[in-house]
Amino acid sequence: MRSLRARVRGDVLLPADGAYDRSRAVFNGMIDRRPQLIIRCAGVSDVINGLEFARSHDLTLSVRSGGHGVAGSAVCDGGVMLDLSPMKGIRIDPTGRTAEAQAGLTLAEFDHETQAFGLATTMGVVSMTGIAGLTLGGGLGWLNGRYGLACDNLLSADVVTATGELLTASADQHADLFWGLRGGGGNFGVVTSFRYRLHPVWTVVAGGLVYPSTRTRDALRSYREFAGGCPPELSTVGSLFKGPDGRPTVAVGVCYCGTAETAEAALRPLRRIADPVEDDIGPMAYQALQLRSDAGFPPHQQHYWKSSFVKDLPDDAIEVMIEYVEQMPSPNSGVGLQHLHGAAARVPRDATAFPHRDDHHDFLILSQWPDPADSARNVDWTRRFFTAMTPFLEGAVYVNNLGDGEHRVREAYGANYERLVALKTTYDPANVFRLNQNIRGTA
Repeated sequence: MRSLRARVRGDVLLPADGAYDRSRAVFNGMIDRRPQLIIRCAGVSDVINGLEFARSHDLTLSVRSGGHGVAGSAVCDGGVMLDLSPMKGIRIDPTGRTAEAQAGLTLAEFDHETQAFGLATTMGVVSMTGIAGLTLGGGLGWLNGRYGLACDNLLSADVVTATGELLTASADQHADLFWGLRGGGGNFGVVTSFRYRLHPVWTVVAGGLVYPSTRTRDALRSYREFAGGCPPELSTVGSLFKGPDGRPTVAVGVCYCGTAETAEAALRPLRRIADPVEDDIGPMAYQALQLRSDAGFPPHQQHYWKSSFVKDLPDDAIEVMIEYVEQMPSPNSGVGLQHLHGAAARVPRDATAFPHRDDHHDFLILSQWPDPADSARNVDWTRRFFTAMTPFLEGAVYVNNLGDGEHRVREAYGANYERLVALKTTYDPANVFRLNQNIRGTA
């Protein structure tokens, strides 16, 4: 241990150290694991040394970046946890419209730097998300209709492989690895930095509408039709939750990244749906929009999510959603329908590891509750709800929302799965990077 500390610039934490418990805690309160040691990496050399230590001592390795992966695979029991969250360097090229960003950054930190130059790229919808996990899983966000996913805007990535080699993956270098990193998660190495394409985004027309609980069915049906005709400049997220009166209530969040003059016409049909009781849509800074959803994720919650893609939302599916939200045991839970369309849907399915290129919604049952004693009841509700919705779902899943269910990893990659298996066999045949939504090689 003394020799490891001598080689590592960052902190090496053992269970007796004061910062250990704080460093092993993750977003999901259901996760309570205790690594043998935590390496808080200050740079790439710390990643390489930590990986070598884990391999030479035959210890399980987990990798944590900056954010809130609900599966909790960032922390292991009894092994080595590489914590990249201290690695927050970022450099913006405003002329070339690119950003070089280290893996420990959150969306809020990334946006803070890019917005200083009136630039942005697609980066999720919750500011405490980490850029690394988001991008490696594909990366839906408010700008996906116009500019594609986060992974579609990735230009290159620096990766420490299972053998401790540092590679730069791009369209011109290690192109096979670059393909797999754009959606394949953390299966192929530790990505220490990302280079992104940026776009001119500053003020957007954004906000949300809430519809009366007496018109929930009408609102969902009308939103279904509205989303199917959205122009690429307009991205939406539909939500179903318990309103103040305890009844299922619909809200729709929007981001229009075209001109203010064309926004009104695009949004007018949405405002005519079911007589909204709240409407705060208007011009706002993109960075402010990115912070709006944070209040929906209060700290110290237990989380259990179930997710899939849904192309159509027939009336029978709407009835199931309303029935289960009426039974929802936690007022903090809800259902999300994040629209993927436009530029993100036009990319060929095999162009990146992320295969879900269609005009459809990421359907997410987001269960969260504060008291661990209530876990069994909330988990049971979530599973029953998902089972009831299964006939209406695509049999596909956004890997970033895949909380449990190793059996569903194939659903995350569809026809790209076998190509990812071959890539895993090449770059990580011993499955060193297995604490993730794991793709197993054939070695």
